[in-house]
Amino acid sequence: MPTRCDLVLTNAHVVTMDDHYTVYPSGSIAVAGGTILAVGRLGPEYDAVETIDCRGRIVMPGLVNAHTHAPMTMLRGLADDLRLDVWLLGYMMPVERAFVRPDFVALGTKLACAEMIRSGTTCFADMYYFEESVAGAAADAGVRAVCGQTVLKFPTPDATSFEDSLARARDFIVRWKDHPLVVPAIAPHAPYTCTVEILRSCAELATEFDVPLLTHLAETALEVDQSRREHGMPVIPWVIKQGLFGARVIAAHCVHVDEGEIRALKSPRVGVAHNPTSNLKLGSGVAPVAKMLSLGVTVGIGTDGAASNNDLDMFEEVRLAALLAKGVNSDPTALPAREALAMATRIGAQAVHLGAITGSLEPGKRADLIVVDVDQVHNVPGFARDHNAIYSQLVYAAKSTDVVDVMCDGRWLMRDRRLLTLDEDTLRAGSRDVARRIDAFLVEREQSVLQKLIAIGGAVEGESFEVQMKAGIDSEETVRQALAGDRITIIRSVHYHQYDTYFFFGDPTQGRLRYREDEFLDEQHNVVSARGRLTLTGPSREAAFGSVLLFRSRFFAPATHSPRFYREYFKPTAEREVEKNRRRWLVAFRGVQFYVHVDRMAHPHAGACFLEVKSRTWSRRDAQDKATIITELMELLGARPGEAIEEGYVEL
Repeated sequence: MPTRCDLVLTNAHVVTMDDHYTVYPSGSIAVAGGTILAVGRLGPEYDAVETIDCRGRIVMPGLVNAHTHAPMTMLRGLADDLRLDVWLLGYMMPVERAFVRPDFVALGTKLACAEMIRSGTTCFADMYYFEESVAGAAADAGVRAVCGQTVLKFPTPDATSFEDSLARARDFIVRWKDHPLVVPAIAPHAPYTCTVEILRSCAELATEFDVPLLTHLAETALEVDQSRREHGMPVIPWVIKQGLFGARVIAAHCVHVDEGEIRALKSPRVGVAHNPTSNLKLGSGVAPVAKMLSLGVTVGIGTDGAASNNDLDMFEEVRLAALLAKGVNSDPTALPAREALAMATRIGAQAVHLGAITGSLEPGKRADLIVVDVDQVHNVPGFARDHNAIYSQLVYAAKSTDVVDVMCDGRWLMRDRRLLTLDEDTLRAGSRDVARRIDAFLVEREQSVLQKLIAIGGAVEGESFEVQMKAGIDSEETVRQALAGDRITIIRSVHYHQYDTYFFFGDPTQGRLRYREDEFLDEQHNVVSARGRLTLTGPSREAAFGSVLLFRSRFFAPATHSPRFYREYFKPTAEREVEKNRRRWLVAFRGVQFYVHVDRMAHPHAGACFLEVKSRTWSRRDAQDKATIITELMELLGARPGEAIEEGYVEL
């Protein structure tokens, strides 16, 4: 008796992409309940509700985009051909802070899904903000997705602190854990944008719920150099030390990794997402993909976000991956077409930890498939002599526009090049309206101090929370005696003369800019070295509690020009100067580290002496904990906290 099923695709050139790379030049596929029942040369043993003649077209697995930021389709073409720091800090992050809300994310994700469906992608791995909106939009579009809620040490559009991001991620995972299309995940952005606490907490959360962990690793040479300076080791061993590889990791980029790190990436719990176009466009380099594959690393292919690509076309990405590997290795056999296509299907599905259900056309897997018309002019003639010719045709000749039908989880998302789950006209109109508003926003802030600071280069965002107290003291000797006691441990100390020039602007929302020159002094008060630094401090975002707690946007950049240059460049409306002699100690008190400053003023208030105790952190909870003991430390050092001064020196 025939087996009942929902659908049989017949007369198809079936490219299964299974472990054996089985191809059926004239094959069929039977589907029931969204699951593939059989693949091959099927006869009348399957009684289908619907039978479709594929007319010799290729039927293959839907493509897997192993790394993207789907909502960033809304930022496509916003700021191209810029350095990474200028692109990220000067445009992406400011625009995201101003515009990224759940409706923005949902619209951008639907636009991305429309583009991905049209280009044959049925599954993508994403990391962004308001990830629940990404998940909802993907589910509505009918696309399979791994959705990672982003966590950074910076305030983000959906969280004022990383604790909020972690709480949001936990809630998202709990509510989406068993969805048929969406796999919820957590996404610590990168080691250089996360603290050790964030990395470990994310790994623990991912392990607790057995969900993937998405992150960016070793994307730039600068990132690797920074890791070596700060941690004494490259990026991969550093994150392993923090327990990241105890989770099921999807590691994007991995451009700058050595052979030892590559061997560390060879783990069933780690998948790598290669992003050739994005890495080239941002000047990050070329990942050693051929070496990774030869050593057994699971490597998929991703587009990255449309703001750094600028499209989500996986056909284009697969072709570039194959060509790049050949070029950088000077070897035309380095990455054959068949293996490149596997990276975008079966291996890609394994890289995002969905290999058990998608990535190849095999009985028992979900029916995620596409139909490709290779009878277009750019595809013909086509040869049958070589069994690998079909892969060459798909990788080197076929285009995303050759995709005519797309199915995910047994549901048609596109038939005869017509989208069935999304309204493209509505998406176009909505995205163009957002673009007009973003343009207006950028025009208005084109002359912003932050933009100018970033354009100089080297700007980084500092810790969000600063806990500090300041009070007048009679002399430095009382502080020295307290520091010599057994309740305080001195970690290191330094002595310098500081010359500060503060620039103020007519618009208070621009914050204020400090140009500082530090002259480092030895015990005989001789200058042994000097440095210059710019600090842009934004308006306070959060009121004080207990001690003085400031929640600010703070950016630092090296000062490599003269005060005159910065005066002419930033065009402040007013400026003030502060000069002081500072002794600085980094101390440990009750298990917490603080900076202790004794400042003797030279200008203004010449001769006045102040004690300042401060600490900075990315964590609101950490700031609150420090605020509870800073008063005790001030008293121990001889200050009178009841006479604390809240103003900075420039306001005195």
